[in-house]
Amino acid sequence: MLRKVKSENGLIQGLPAADPRISVFKGVPFAAPPVGPNRWRAPQPAPNWEGTLKAFEFAPISMQATPGVNKDDFYSREWHVDPNVPMDEDNLYLNVWTPASSTDEKLPVYVWIFGGGFQYGYTSEMEFDGERLARRGAVIVTVNYRLNSFGFLAHPEITAEAPDAPANFGLLDQKAGIEWVKRNIAAFGGDPDNITIGGQSAGGASVMHQLTARQNEGLFKKAVVHSGVFANVYGSQGIPGSGKTLSQVEDKGTEFFEFLDVSSLAEARELDGEYVRSKALEYEAFWGPVIDQQFVMGDPFKLFLENKRLMVPVLLGHTSSEFYSVPEVSTMDDFKQMAIETFGSDAEEFLKLCSIDSGSLDEVRKKASVRTIEYAIRVAGQAHSDSGVDTPLYYYNFDPEIPGWDNPGTFHSADLWFFFETLAKGWRPFTGKHYDLARQMSNYLVNFISSGDPNGKDVTGEYMPEWKPYTSDAPYGMVFGDHAEFVKKQPDELMTFLVKQYHKNK
Repeated sequence: MLRKVKSENGLIQGLPAADPRISVFKGVPFAAPPVGPNRWRAPQPAPNWEGTLKAFEFAPISMQATPGVNKDDFYSREWHVDPNVPMDEDNLYLNVWTPASSTDEKLPVYVWIFGGGFQYGYTSEMEFDGERLARRGAVIVTVNYRLNSFGFLAHPEITAEAPDAPANFGLLDQKAGIEWVKRNIAAFGGDPDNITIGGQSAGGASVMHQLTARQNEGLFKKAVVHSGVFANVYGSQGIPGSGKTLSQVEDKGTEFFEFLDVSSLAEARELDGEYVRSKALEYEAFWGPVIDQQFVMGDPFKLFLENKRLMVPVLLGHTSSEFYSVPEVSTMDDFKQMAIETFGSDAEEFLKLCSIDSGSLDEVRKKASVRTIEYAIRVAGQAHSDSGVDTPLYYYNFDPEIPGWDNPGTFHSADLWFFFETLAKGWRPFTGKHYDLARQMSNYLVNFISSGDPNGKDVTGEYMPEWKPYTSDAPYGMVFGDHAEFVKKQPDELMTFLVKQYHKNK
């Protein structure tokens, strides 16, 4: 087993995982500490070290609200459970799980980007343990990045100092992590020419940004987007606060510096990181990706539709009960007016699909309810199919029964326990059927990581249900219910209408 490797910066020693056939390396620096003059600056190269780095513990998490404090918060119960987890501005580290016994095995590589609305999250979350995926023959890497005001602030002085990298430091951290993997993963038995990137929620949105960044050509070969594709439905927006221009965020950055009581970038960089964190929490602003015309050229969803992206296979999907979009109207007349303004001459068809004659606004709004991420995926799938591009898209809907006293349904992020096969780390009373499903989902994922095709055999030796690519003629996907089943079913009439309207009016 590989327990000691030589990276570009020095020797690294890892430890056996719970399964000693897997080696794990935690807290490996991939960039210089983003502190002092490196605060609000693109990631800089990691320094070399003497001797052997003992990569035995996770590095501190990025600056953010303290996790696990609000016991009434859903995710504080689910996995943000430890308010004492170390936190530091020096946080550009990654973790590696490898099953390799030698450096020449050229195993497929999966680089994971966590979610958390670009405001919080960390690689050491218990559901992200890469051991179970590594047991299937892949090298798993989890990459940290700067969040909130530390990762996404913009300011005129920053732009003047670094016009080529004026913002989006968190996204640039992710890119630097993937580039470090590209340069170094062979030492861990991985194949630098077979890298897949993946993420969920804001991590999935990050994958979309990486997919649509011009500078990333050749950096990775496949992508996985869990609940990270967002589109406008009924006038509602995607990620709150996203899509802002550099000048807009510069104005917000100027206001924030005033809130910090500093008059220059130099002064702001001298402030203690904990002070900046506490003031940012008090300021209560959303800091996220900025259209800076350098790394982020526009809405990544629209760029994806226009094929302005890396043409690699993509696996994407959602949970069955997350993020529904419903028209925000208070009267039936408002609903009808919304339909006319949104769909024009096709408004009558829409109203009929929503049972407008029922006379009940609640019933009509319920009929109009649409899963936002499913809608975005189907819009993207239609555009991809219509373009004639031959790289496949694979679509899934995660729809099992999730146990627990809170009856949570298939909540946003529930699929993470299953794709990483880490159910045993959670508090929920998962049973045999859940473990069977998790095994299948992890198999599909590692197959896709390996070859760009999720299909293959289960450990039982039997072939799993065939998962075919999504096309406009066959807009089907894998449904992960009590078990994996490829469902050949057309979307309902309303979804079909809305997807058609999007492409008609774009």
